[in-house]
Amino acid sequence: MSDVRAAVADHWRRESATVVATLVRMVGDAGLAEELAQDALVAALEQWPGSGIPDEPGAWLTTVARRRAVDHLRRTGRLESYDDEPPPEPAPADGPADDDDVVRLMLLTCHPALARDERTAMTLRLVGGLGTAEIARAFLLHEQQVVARIARAKRTLAEVGVSPGGDLGGRLGAVLEVVYLVFNEGYTATAGADLLRPRLVGEALRLGRLLTAHAPDDPEAHGLLALMELQASRSAARTDPAGAPVPLDEQDRTLWDRDAIRRGVASLLRTRRTPGRPGPYVLQAAIAVQHAQAARPEDTDRAQVAALYDLLVTVLPTPVVRLNRAVAIGAAQGPTAGLAAVDELVTEGTLRDYHLLPAVRADLLGRLGRDAEARVEWRRAAALTANAAERALLLRRADALAAVAATGPTLGPAVERFLARDDLSGASRRSYGQTLRRLVRALGDARPLATLDADVVAGVLTTTWSDASAATWNRHRATVRSFAAWLDRPGIATGVATRDAPARPAVVAPVVPDGPLRERALWAVLAESGARVTEALGLDVDDLDLTGHRAGALRWSPATSGLLRALVGSRAAGPLFLSERRPGPARRPGARDLCPHTGRRRLSYERAEYLFKQASSGSTLRALRACERIWSS
Repeated sequence: MSDVRAAVADHWRRESATVVATLVRMVGDAGLAEELAQDALVAALEQWPGSGIPDEPGAWLTTVARRRAVDHLRRTGRLESYDDEPPPEPAPADGPADDDDVVRLMLLTCHPALARDERTAMTLRLVGGLGTAEIARAFLLHEQQVVARIARAKRTLAEVGVSPGGDLGGRLGAVLEVVYLVFNEGYTATAGADLLRPRLVGEALRLGRLLTAHAPDDPEAHGLLALMELQASRSAARTDPAGAPVPLDEQDRTLWDRDAIRRGVASLLRTRRTPGRPGPYVLQAAIAVQHAQAARPEDTDRAQVAALYDLLVTVLPTPVVRLNRAVAIGAAQGPTAGLAAVDELVTEGTLRDYHLLPAVRADLLGRLGRDAEARVEWRRAAALTANAAERALLLRRADALAAVAATGPTLGPAVERFLARDDLSGASRRSYGQTLRRLVRALGDARPLATLDADVVAGVLTTTWSDASAATWNRHRATVRSFAAWLDRPGIATGVATRDAPARPAVVAPVVPDGPLRERALWAVLAESGARVTEALGLDVDDLDLTGHRAGALRWSPATSGLLRALVGSRAAGPLFLSERRPGPARRPGARDLCPHTGRRRLSYERAEYLFKQASSGSTLRALRACERIWSS
């Protein structure tokens, strides 16, 4: 059974982009297309364990998904008479008819109507087949932020009524960015037991070749393909027989794929056809060539690599590029210069949860002979990575320095002893733990307590919670003060000042007059009826009396009844307020919380609270109950 489920996941990863692209051309809605494609995935999970894996799994998935689309078109009145087969699919407006589905889907998900962050998240989801957690790690974001971006992108595409197609040249930059993110997720997996995901690497290379075929004169398309070929050439040498990562300068270069290197160099040479300043992918490929052409690590032209990074940081000044530049500076100019460049990033805090920042710092500290500090940084890097293979390597580096580590109590065990006190309630332990474990995450569990001072602690709080509300900030400050008092070192909390809470403007409903219909209706119901949040979210369609502007004892204005009437549409039963998407097969709710018309589940309290905070600059839903109740029963 587990083998079949793994096979389903494997085929889905490879075929999902084509399946979704086919459905988008049929139904004209990216969000609906993904839902219908997910129906085909569920059907495969249900049927393949009993019937076996079909000879053509991709064709099976596409056929089932197309039939689901036809059923939907019939139900909605958009298809009047088709028996078993879907209607003929229209030929694309531009380009050849075969081999173009994935490119057209990328053009759709990189549509100019979408914001940049929405384009990349949407493309990774639909074209790359990545889950929201994987996308969040690729962007160094929280998963809920990615979910919100994808939901906004789907709503925007549905509102503007776009279909696959468009000008590749105008959207090529966004498409290339996404392809490289897919490649990186396969080249260095952000989570799981394995470092590599070869199928994702292969898929990114396939997409890269497809893009160079569609944009043969674009240097960045060829630069990206060159970069991916050159990096993929090292795959066989990147892990040892046990699966542990092998750093670049320790790899057996005889295992590098010379054919892939030749393909990469050839792609890079094609970029010379177009004059002008090289772009970021061309520069990164040029850096990779410096390593590929060196038979031994010491043969690498370190000064040239550093010079190329100096150019790269001017066209792509991201924190990760700056970190890589610091590594190059450390190799070319010595560890002191490299550490100075890294510490600039530490002060900024942008990469505070990026495990390679402390890993680079640890390496540079070790080269300077500062082994005790290096051990702390290796352990902190290990705590930050979600990849088991990387974590094991980082811990081995830390353990190698254990004999010279500083003696005395350290931060991690001290925090756990503080949280284990009998006089703490469960709520206090959870609240304190949020603050103190973040402190450990930022400084490392092996950080000697003797090295803690007011500036270090204040720096962590400022970097982590600089944008927090006054109440949240003061809660974290109080935790640090309690911990400092318990350590009998109150001075380490003196650098964290109290914040005064600003006066909060009165909340009125609807909070966002031109926002999404569902949110406007919910805010209005809560504000005008005085209902508890759970009471409003628990309403069903058949509870409503829209003529009387009420549901049981809850009453609201005629204007709100108009919002609810538009929200309900043709639905006759099921939850009133629905989530943005259908639940997965493993998280199916009870019948009462599932809409029989759309398959979507009831909107959760947590999601409604998050949406309201976003709309009202941090207010909670309880604020709506404080509004004047103007429609009494």
